[in-house]
Amino acid sequence: QLQACGGGLVQAGGSLRLSCAASGRLFDIFTLGWFRQAPGKEREFAAGISWSDGSTYYADSVKGRFTISRDNAKNTVALQMNNLKPEDTAVYFCTASRVLSPRQMGPHQKTLPFWGQGTLVTVSS
Repeated sequence: QLQACGGGLVQAGGSLRLSCAASGRLFDIFTLGWFRQAPGKEREFAAGISWSDGSTYYADSVKGRFTISRDNAKNTVALQMNNLKPEDTAVYFCTASRVLSPRQMGPHQKTLPFWGQGTLVTVSS
């Protein structure tokens, strides 16, 4: 089970930190990640992180502004979002995979078995 929180309203240029708590069968989780879905658009990959070694992968649209991290002791994954832009407005979902690497999450989105409920991020101009 994945529970995401931390969304809200922020002005352009501001920052938000999303958090996702994972519970249940964690011993076989390989990768955690964040996707987002803007109004009227398809859900897209934002960032992913390996649960074991912490290696990361980002979509070009967020690279250099977003940072994904994990806390193995607390079973959480976070997404620090800086220099937010109006185009970052979306519902953000955390997800997990037993087999995919962070780089593989985007192209294989439909195979991801675990999804959080989503948290809304609104960036005003």
